[in-house]
Amino acid sequence: MAASSKNLVGTEPLEGVYTSTQHLVQLEGSARDISFVAKKPVQQMLAGRLASRIRGRGLIFEEVREYLPGDDIRSIDWRVTARTGKPAVRIYDEEKERPALIVVDQRANMFFGSRLLLKSVSAAESAALCAWRILGSGDRVGGIVFNDTEIDNVKPHRSRAAVIGLCDRIAAKNQALNVNLPEERGVGQLDKVLSLVANLAHHDHLIVVISDFDGHSAVTRDLMLRLAVANDVISILVYDPFLLNLPASGQMVISGGRTQAELSFRDAGMQRAIRDFATNRGRDLGAWQRELGLPMLPLSSAEATAPQLRLLLQQAAWQQRRR
Repeated sequence: MAASSKNLVGTEPLEGVYTSTQHLVQLEGSARDISFVAKKPVQQMLAGRLASRIRGRGLIFEEVREYLPGDDIRSIDWRVTARTGKPAVRIYDEEKERPALIVVDQRANMFFGSRLLLKSVSAAESAALCAWRILGSGDRVGGIVFNDTEIDNVKPHRSRAAVIGLCDRIAAKNQALNVNLPEERGVGQLDKVLSLVANLAHHDHLIVVISDFDGHSAVTRDLMLRLAVANDVISILVYDPFLLNLPASGQMVISGGRTQAELSFRDAGMQRAIRDFATNRGRDLGAWQRELGLPMLPLSSAEATAPQLRLLLQQAAWQQRRR
């Protein structure tokens, strides 16, 4: 799936190939029942708020436990005390605002799709859904939108106008994608972006990285680790299932910009090379999830974005509660 025409940001795009500011803004309603997990494994989902490690008289109830010397007597739960015959206190976690940065990959490698959407569109929709949900929780939201040569930095703000502005940047980068992009691509652009994010988000940020992680390296892993040390990091891995289920016959023409190549699916060596590429990338990123302890959520461009994202975040929360 591809498109050679360039659309204006405000116009109706070719469905599944491009997106628009209008479409991304319309996703606000679909984002209302999406929730993010908290870094601290408490027993509830936190929608866009970070649970502080400092206990106090906050807004999120955590537990009832036996009274200990030094506890504030104002926290005594008299009903539980009367029922058990032992002094008990209610413990709360303080809520603490956290700004959010959404990192959105719109490089040429994202301009691919075999079924419902291009990966670039899936990434754009995911970013908009996350931004609307974070704003709905009362936190500031901004983002980094990048392609092979440019990086747009949108500072976090708490307003609909700010989210619409972020959607506009995403749509502009998305609609600049086409099959005639220059063959010279930005080497190390993903690492450059993550380094910028690390310099902006020193601590207590929610960072959502949405990419296919094309070109990842040991440097990418180290930057993700640096981000995860003092921030909440969620990685959304956008993929197309085509590479995982190659046809047994037929041909495909692929383009890297000005050059093209024809692949024959009857070639067993070619099929093996493509499968190995897809498998190795998944293995590398899966290892990151285990080693770094950060969610790596696989989002297919062959399915609708909002239901997938909702389910993936629910599964991540369930896994976190088990830890």
